[in-house]
Amino acid sequence: MRIYALAVYLFLYIPIGVIALFSFNAGRHAAQFQGFSTQWYGKALTNPFVLDALGTSLTVAVSSAVLATLFGTMAAMALQSVRGRLRLAFDALIYIAVMVPGIVIGIATLIALVTLFDWLNPLLAAIWPLAEAAPQLSLGYGSLVAAHGLFAMALVIIIVRARMAGMDRSLIEASADLGATPWGTFRQVTLPQIFPGILAGFLLAFTFSFDDFIIAFFVAGSQTTLPIYVFSSIRRGVTPEINAIGTMVLAVSLVLLITAQAMLQRGRRAG
Repeated sequence: MRIYALAVYLFLYIPIGVIALFSFNAGRHAAQFQGFSTQWYGKALTNPFVLDALGTSLTVAVSSAVLATLFGTMAAMALQSVRGRLRLAFDALIYIAVMVPGIVIGIATLIALVTLFDWLNPLLAAIWPLAEAAPQLSLGYGSLVAAHGLFAMALVIIIVRARMAGMDRSLIEASADLGATPWGTFRQVTLPQIFPGILAGFLLAFTFSFDDFIIAFFVAGSQTTLPIYVFSSIRRGVTPEINAIGTMVLAVSLVLLITAQAMLQRGRRAG
């Protein structure tokens, strides 16, 4: 079993290591190492198309992570008081949202948004003072944030509920017995205990949104995120610049995931 586990890890991480190694290639071919150089990192960081796609990805990731964390935390707290079959139904819906393939979520979100826009745009044109100046709803930042936020909210709910399950409920009851308001109890007792889970959920939601390609490909409209830019670039051939972009994205993702895991472990120890 140890040999099998080692083989699995090598199969997973050797290709990633090769990409990171060839990102320092001095040549122009991604598969031929011709010397050590960091020039492709400089070219990637000065490429206006890369920077524009990076800005879009960061904007969408931060926005969707904030919304997913806010609504996911509220939903997790509300579900703590639900019992019986209704609780099982909500649990099933949450886990299904995580288990459904991204391509299904992307197609379903695209169809739902296009149908909604086809219904709302004529209505806006009818009620707007100047029909030709009426706003037109379309795919873009809003659809990206909505799609990523809805999916990531399920992750936040799972993480925050796991943290709340290990929380000392007697502290909440003692706070109420001592005359604290519900908001005061949440702010002074509940929030400090579940904050590691909230922060971990935010970091995971940000990582998912920043790295996502499949869902973004369907709902991005005219916007270009960094994964979409990378996909478009490799269709013309893989260069060390693409390896450099992939290595930087990998480094950021690893830092966020390790930080989220550390926060969860810290929260478990505190609990």
